[in-house]
Amino acid sequence: MSPSQIPTIVVMQGDQTGQELLDEALRVMQPEVTRTPLTFEVYDLSLDHRRATQNQVVLDAAAAMCRTGYGLKAATITPEQSGDVGSPNAILRQAVDGEVIVRTGRRIPGVRPVGGVFSPITVVRMAVDDAYGAKEWRVDENGEEWAYRTEKISRSTCRAVAEYSFYRASTTDAKVFGGPKYTVSPVYEGMLKEEMDAAAARYPHVRYEPQLIDATYALLLIQDGDPLVIPTLNRDGDCMSDLVLQMFGTIAGAESLLLAFDENFQVKTVMAEAPHGTAPSLQGKNIANPMAMILACAALLKEIDSKESNLAARAIREAMMEAVHEGVRTPDIGGHTTTSEFTDQVIERTQRKLDVWASLGG
Repeated sequence: MSPSQIPTIVVMQGDQTGQELLDEALRVMQPEVTRTPLTFEVYDLSLDHRRATQNQVVLDAAAAMCRTGYGLKAATITPEQSGDVGSPNAILRQAVDGEVIVRTGRRIPGVRPVGGVFSPITVVRMAVDDAYGAKEWRVDENGEEWAYRTEKISRSTCRAVAEYSFYRASTTDAKVFGGPKYTVSPVYEGMLKEEMDAAAARYPHVRYEPQLIDATYALLLIQDGDPLVIPTLNRDGDCMSDLVLQMFGTIAGAESLLLAFDENFQVKTVMAEAPHGTAPSLQGKNIANPMAMILACAALLKEIDSKESNLAARAIREAMMEAVHEGVRTPDIGGHTTTSEFTDQVIERTQRKLDVWASLGG
């Protein structure tokens, strides 16, 4: 592979435990572990540096991702006060034209799930618009204070959510399940339902069971057989993905992907991260769970889609799950393994798998 063909991953540093877990994950991503040639382009997205650059570093990182196609981001602090630098994720989503966020809950060996769930559940969430970024205002009328909000969604984003949901279901033998509250909001939320129905016609082999969002929440507690893909609006997906990940026992057991598509709905930019926050209470203690960041690395390697990266992605996922199955667990999932020891185990097992597979001819 020539230097010009080697994939470049844009690494976005973060805050507190988020940065510590990124450092651990990058140990797994090294070419001597994955047997996959990679280069890394690093941007400091810590809160102090975002403030110092007035978010220019976030825009620079986004431009780099658009150029390379791949990003790996640590958890970052979003300041609560108005007028500060705000959410870097919101800026990144807009700058790379990200339309879909994908999070998958899955069984973790030895971790008890909630509600008897067994098969994976993927939430495909609208990444832009809806309740986030809506125009809001308040007025006083006849002695009463009223709050208003104007939300918006686009046909193209609804189509991206629906198309990717059915594509994902077709590649994982899953059922597309759920949907928006289109009976109450036929114009606004109905737009996503229309695109889901249209995608169902394009994927006739994919099982399709549309449900209203409230019924989806309720039925998840008794859906324990089929793998599911749930297309959602932005606000619904934010809530739904948190619920789904916790149903499998921990939010640390899943990666989060932001996807941007070309005109043919092929992925052109992907940013992988952990769905959890910066966990300041765990900073410096070497006990945080690195599973989500390591899974983010595996998902990013899978998106690169070369023979080497696909094998590395599989090896990392299997190595991590096997380690957990054999009792290598951080305190949050009932063990005593440190963060760095957990990563060491994943690295050792990943290398062993790749060596064995190579000796068997791939």
